[in-house]
Amino acid sequence: MRLSFYWSRSFLSQRWVLWGLFIANLLGTIYGYYWYGAQLQYTWSHNLKWQIIFVPDSPTASLFFTLALLFLLFPMKESKGWLHVVRVLIEGLAVVTSVKYGIWACAIIFAGANLGEPLIWQDWMLVGSHLAMAVEALLFVRLFKFGPLAIAIAAAWTWLNDILDYTYDIFPWLPGPLYNHLGKVSMFTCILTGLSAAAALAAWMYRKHTDHLD
Repeated sequence: MRLSFYWSRSFLSQRWVLWGLFIANLLGTIYGYYWYGAQLQYTWSHNLKWQIIFVPDSPTASLFFTLALLFLLFPMKESKGWLHVVRVLIEGLAVVTSVKYGIWACAIIFAGANLGEPLIWQDWMLVGSHLAMAVEALLFVRLFKFGPLAIAIAAAWTWLNDILDYTYDIFPWLPGPLYNHLGKVSMFTCILTGLSAAAALAAWMYRKHTDHLD
């Protein structure tokens, strides 16, 4: 069996694979919101209440992907109604945000380490789980139904999140040394959103090109 089989449509669409990833992502999402617990409480107490929506970036990305897997586990009849619109928007958000925050978390952890922040075992756990977020999102583009419009909407939403994060200081808490480089962090964050949208679009184009081969 060729290694490429493990990222083929036929392998990824098997129900045991979908259920396994659904459970893993659901548990990761719950843990992610728990991880943000202290910052969520702080934001609720010190900021405008609506801003709390934009605090937990990675678990919300994981939530989008978990919901996208539900549409694969319980497929609908082909339709262009409102449920189809909801599906493609969730898929677009799942891919763009999972790639963005998967890479962002790893980059921030290693940037902090480069400036003297010690790496602990939780950091390596976060690196592994966030890399998995980015990889699985791109792999599953071939099973999703979204197109360029959903990618554009997801990118706009994610850029809005970036702007609010660094305008109201509700960005994810950073390794200590990076607070002296907030301008660079915010610039990197915004650029990464664009690159993540470009990666989603490239994966969509690859899917369109290879659908007949799989």
